[in-house]
Amino acid sequence: MADLSGLKVLFVAGFGPIVRDHVESKRFYVDTLGLPLQAMEHDPTYFHGETLDGVRHFALWPLKAAAESCFGQSTWPGDVPEPHAWLEFDVEDVAGATDVLKKQGYKLLVEARKEPWGQTVTRMISPEGILIGITFTPWLR
Repeated sequence: MADLSGLKVLFVAGFGPIVRDHVESKRFYVDTLGLPLQAMEHDPTYFHGETLDGVRHFALWPLKAAAESCFGQSTWPGDVPEPHAWLEFDVEDVAGATDVLKKQGYKLLVEARKEPWGQTVTRMISPEGILIGITFTPWLR
């Protein structure tokens, strides 16, 4: 086995959902969330951007803990798509962002709830099945 002791990750260079419906994904990430993404010239279904600030918290979040955060139980309910990743966007106003998501017709799992650790969060499942958090995280600002 190769010695990988010299491997030093410097930062998260990229992250994004693998989309099945680029129209619905663009509607959510670009039109609703307002992320500064643009279509690639050679592939108008591939949206990207390098101006959004980077990852401030990276974690391996157990499904059991995610279920407790969203549903107050240790198992993920069978009628909600089970996520394989999570992604949080810190926003200026969680309540306002929550209203926008509701008006756009997105089903929310948690609505602008203040967690015991001080974070305020709205959670939903994205069109690709990612557990999305719309948050206010004071210690990351």
